[in-house]
Amino acid sequence: MKLFNFRYLLLAAFSLLLGACQSTPSADTTAVDARAAAIAQLEQNLASSELATAEDQLSTLQAQSGDDPQLVQYQRQLAEAYLQRSQIVLQKGDVNAAATALSRARALMPKAPALTGGVNSAIAQARKAELEKAEAALKAAEARPPAKVIDPAAESTTVALNIADVAKLRHQLDLIAQDIVNYQCTVSLQVPRTADYPWLATLISKRVKKLDPDFDLKLERQIIRHVPAQMVLIPSKPQ
Repeated sequence: MKLFNFRYLLLAAFSLLLGACQSTPSADTTAVDARAAAIAQLEQNLASSELATAEDQLSTLQAQSGDDPQLVQYQRQLAEAYLQRSQIVLQKGDVNAAATALSRARALMPKAPALTGGVNSAIAQARKAELEKAEAALKAAEARPPAKVIDPAAESTTVALNIADVAKLRHQLDLIAQDIVNYQCTVSLQVPRTADYPWLATLISKRVKKLDPDFDLKLERQIIRHVPAQMVLIPSKPQ
């Protein structure tokens, strides 16, 4: 009887141990599953161009696994994705974003400078073109005569017209016409009465044409009852 009880207890203990082994995964199995999930997420972020997130995930995996050949391949894919992004944003004219993406590609592929050389040259040319454009705009601005009535740095300048004094009005329109031509201004003529527009438009148009017969005066009419006669001058931006 005692021998039977001992065998029964031994069998029960073995069954419990076997059940525990089957229900609880080993630490190695858990680590493998976690790594597979991390790699799957990395692949998804690469596919959706979430490059910064993918780079963080890759760094974490590399810290855990060292020189894993599989991770080396993902590092190359990430570098190529950054390089492609650099080319795309450069074509859109965003030189700074292109340079940032290129720097990430270089950091990921330090032993393959030839792969980034073409984009690097294109970025250098784009920066040079930007600098030349800025210098040309500065020279153009410096070449303009001093403004008579407008603020060239402002988006627009509103000038109240001296319609009560014809002599002062004519002198004022002479100055306004010079600024219109010199600063390539678009003009909005705002008057309280419809009848005020034609003669003021004629006076300014004649003065502009006298200064530059080829100038295309863009003159907008606005009837605003509660304001005195005035001109809003909008200078063009240097190209």
